[in-house]
Amino acid sequence: MFAVYKKELKSYFLSPTGYITIGLFLLLFSLFFYLTTVSVGGYDMGNLYFATARYGLLIIVPILTMRMFAEERKNGTEQLLLTSPRSITEIVLGKYFAAISVIIITLIFSLIYYGILCFFKAPNLVPTLVMMLGFLLVAMAAIAIGMFISSLTENQIIAAVITIIFFVGSWFLPSVNDSFSIIDLMSNYQKFPAGLISITEVFNLLGIAIMFVLFTIIIMQRKKSVK
Repeated sequence: MFAVYKKELKSYFLSPTGYITIGLFLLLFSLFFYLTTVSVGGYDMGNLYFATARYGLLIIVPILTMRMFAEERKNGTEQLLLTSPRSITEIVLGKYFAAISVIIITLIFSLIYYGILCFFKAPNLVPTLVMMLGFLLVAMAAIAIGMFISSLTENQIIAAVITIIFFVGSWFLPSVNDSFSIIDLMSNYQKFPAGLISITEVFNLLGIAIMFVLFTIIIMQRKKSVK
C-alpha cells in the first residue's frame, strides 16, 4: 500500500493538482477568514472552519478525487492497475490516503491564520485543533465519496460534476426527511466548530468514509474479475 500511496502523493505535486488544491484552500480560507473573523471584529475560528468545510471542500474534493480512477481508465492504464500484483484494497487505500495527506498539508497551512489571531488575542489552541480534526473527518468522508464516484466513470469532468451534485443534494435531503441527515456531511459537523468532540459525529463521519471506501473496493474488485 505504501508504494501506491507514495506514487499517488508524488503525482499530486508533479502535476498542478496538489498546488491548485492548496492554493484554492488558502484563497477560500482567506476569504472566509475575512468574512467570519476580520469584518466582524471577532476571533471565531469555528465559523471559519465550518464555512471552509461547507463550501471549500465542495470545490477542493472533486479536484482531488476526479482523477483517482477515471484518469486511469481514460489513459488506458486501468488494465495495468487491475493486473498488478498489488491487491485492490492496497490500491484503493493507497490512493485514498494520498488524497487525505494533501488535505492534512492544507490544514497545516491553516495554522497561519491562528498565528495571525495570536497577534491580537490568543485563541485557545486546543479547540482550534478539535476544529481541524472535525474538518479532517469531514474531508475523509467527502474524499471517500468522491473516490467512489470516480471509480464509476472514465470521464474526470463527469466524476467531478456528479461529486458536486451529490454534496449539494445532500444539503437539502434532510429537509425532506430527517433520516437523510446521516449522509449530509455538514449535519455531522456541528459540535466540532464549537471546539467540542461529539462521539456520534466522529462515528458517523468515519462510518461514511469506511462505507464508501468499501464500495470502491467492491467496484474495482468486480472490474478486476471481469478483466
